[in-house]
Amino acid sequence: MKFDEFERRAREVFEEIPADFKEGIDGLEVRREAVPHATLPDVFTLGMCHTEEHLSSYGSPETTRSVIVLYWGSFRGLADLDPEFDWEGEIWETLTHELRHHLESLAGDDALEDVDYAADELFNRQEGLEFDPWYYQRGEDLGGGAYAVEGTYYLEQVWRARDFERAEHIEFAWRGKAYRIPRPAELGDVNFVLLLGPDFEDEPVELVLVRRRSWSEAVKHIARPEEAKVLESEAEAESVDGRTDS
Repeated sequence: MKFDEFERRAREVFEEIPADFKEGIDGLEVRREAVPHATLPDVFTLGMCHTEEHLSSYGSPETTRSVIVLYWGSFRGLADLDPEFDWEGEIWETLTHELRHHLESLAGDDALEDVDYAADELFNRQEGLEFDPWYYQRGEDLGGGAYAVEGTYYLEQVWRARDFERAEHIEFAWRGKAYRIPRPAELGDVNFVLLLGPDFEDEPVELVLVRRRSWSEAVKHIARPEEAKVLESEAEAESVDGRTDS
């Protein structure tokens, strides 16, 4: 997708967001540059939410202002790695993700230390307690839907339910290589798939399959994450040429 078409479509999607969800957002910027990760060649930052707090005794759209930025070059970088890259879906998901950051700032959630929050929720999950299924998004943001929490990496993919049902395999990239796993039997709202195989023995990596939500659902999950249907599974990852060795 060329830059002009990308910018036009991004602004159309931005305009589709209900006004109530855009309180305090001053606009959308679309930039040409790519923002690659320093050490992971297949990871890019697709967007950012730049938020400024103005002096006040309470948070409100008048005191918390944000601008959402999308990086066309990063989208193009990921598209070069994946011939089936879903430009429309990634625009939608990136805007949803950055909108979430703004709404959390508006609610005062930024007073929490994100990394500590993610670590606490990971502990709850490991102990079999209730946990925020989107905790990984509060860890280190590696860009392009990749996150890290306490030495575990999370690779997020957003799926429409109908596309998930049609798929035979789930393909993904990690550290410059392409892999696939069999499609899990069920998508749920969030499905954590622990990746197995020789390439994943030294560092835990989970593929996080997320059901694509409507705008209203995307906002509601911030306030009521416990309502999500969360699944956990594991799968053997094979390289696309049939090899799992390094």
